[in-house]
Amino acid sequence: MSRGSDLLHAQPVEVGPAMMALIAELFPIGRSITGDGLRQTLSILRRSIPLAIHEVPSGTPVLDWTVPPEWNVRDAHVANSCGERVIDIRESTLHLVGYSEPVRARLSLAELRPHLHTLPDHPDWIPYRTSYYSAGWGFCLRHRDYLALPDDEYEVVIDSSLTDGYLSYGELYLAGEETDEVLLTAHACHPSLANDNLSGIAVLASLARALQSAPRRLSYRILFIPGTIGAITWLARNRDRVARIRHGLVLAGVGDRGAKSYKKSRRGDTAIDRAVCHVLRTGGAAHRILDFSPYGYDERQFCSPGFDLPVGRFSRSEHGTYPEYHTSADDMSFVSATSLADSYATLVAVLSMLEGDAAFVNQCPYGEPQLGRRGLYGGTGEERMARLWVLNQSDGQHSLLDIAERSGLAFAAIREAATALAEAGLLAPVA
Repeated sequence: MSRGSDLLHAQPVEVGPAMMALIAELFPIGRSITGDGLRQTLSILRRSIPLAIHEVPSGTPVLDWTVPPEWNVRDAHVANSCGERVIDIRESTLHLVGYSEPVRARLSLAELRPHLHTLPDHPDWIPYRTSYYSAGWGFCLRHRDYLALPDDEYEVVIDSSLTDGYLSYGELYLAGEETDEVLLTAHACHPSLANDNLSGIAVLASLARALQSAPRRLSYRILFIPGTIGAITWLARNRDRVARIRHGLVLAGVGDRGAKSYKKSRRGDTAIDRAVCHVLRTGGAAHRILDFSPYGYDERQFCSPGFDLPVGRFSRSEHGTYPEYHTSADDMSFVSATSLADSYATLVAVLSMLEGDAAFVNQCPYGEPQLGRRGLYGGTGEERMARLWVLNQSDGQHSLLDIAERSGLAFAAIREAATALAEAGLLAPVA
C-alpha cells in the first residue's frame, strides 16, 4: 500500500523551472514528423532518460498508412530584388510550411501570394502550417509584413530534401511487479510551439525520471512520437503488445494557464477515466471533463475501434480553443512553470492512484469490528468515515477506487484507511 505515496514523493523540488528550461532548449529546433530535428529532440531527452530510439524506413506499410519520405531543411527564405530576406526560416522555424518541397524560383508578388499564409485577425503572429501528405510549398508570415510587401520580383529558396530515410520515435519501458502496462505518450513533431508540443514532452520527461526511481507495481511504456503517423507506426509494430495496456494517457497542451481538462477514452468508463476524473473532482480547482470524440491528438489512434484501448487525453486548454493555438504566440511566455508543475502533480496523483488501487476482504464482516480497542476510532471525522466505508465495502468485489467514488471521499483517505485496517489484521488483500 506504500507505492502510491512513494511515487508522490518522487516529485523534484524544482520541477517547474526544470521543465521550463527543457522547453527553452527544445524551442528553436525545427522539428517535423521525420528528420534531423526530431532526432535532435530525442537525443536531448536521452541525456536524462534511457530512451530507445527506433528508426522505421520510409515506405514501410503501417496499418492503412505508409511511412513518408524523410524531410530535412537546410535553408528557406524569400528575398526581394535587393537581396534582402523578407521571410527567413532563421528568424522563426514557423516561417516555412512543414514538408515544403525544394524550390528555387523568381516570382512576381502576384505569383508568390498563393503560397503565403497569414492571420489577418492577429497581424503580429505567424501561423503554423504543414503539408505532410500532399506535394506543395509555402511560407507563413505576419499579416502586417505581408501587407508591406511591395510589387517586386522575389527570389524563393527552399533548400529541403524529401528522400528515403526514416521515421524516428523514442520509447522507454519500465518493468514493474506486474506485466500490466500504463501507456504515456506525447507528440514530438511541432517546431517552436511551447504549449502545443513542448509542454507535453517536458511533463512526460519529468514523469519518466520520477518513475525510474519509484517502486512500481505496474509497468510503464513511455513514447515520444510524431503525431498521428508515429502512433500508427507504433501500433502497427506492436500489435502483439497492446493487450497488456490497462491504462493510457496522451499528454498535450499541459503548460498554459487554462483550467485542466480530461478527454475520456472511447469506452468512457475505464479505470483511467475514473481515476483522472476522481483526481480532478476532488482537487478543488476548476476543470473540464470531455466525452470522447474521434478528433484531437493520438488518443484517436489508440482508441480506434480495432484497438479500443483505455487511453484518454490530459490537457489544459483544449486544442483549437485558444487564439494562440498553432501560432507564434504559443511561445515561452504562453507557458508557465506553475502550470507545468500543477499538471505534473495532477498526473502523479493519477498514477499513484493506479499504483495503489486494490481490493480487500473484510476479515471481521459480521457486525462492525471494535475499532476503539485497536486504536482506529480516533482521528478526524473523515478518517473515521473512510475506515467505516472501507470495512463495509471490502467484500472482494469493490476496489479502493470504487469505494472512493461511492463514498465521495478522496482516494488518498480511502487508501490510508485500508493501510491502517490491513495492518490491524481487519483486511486481507484479494490476490
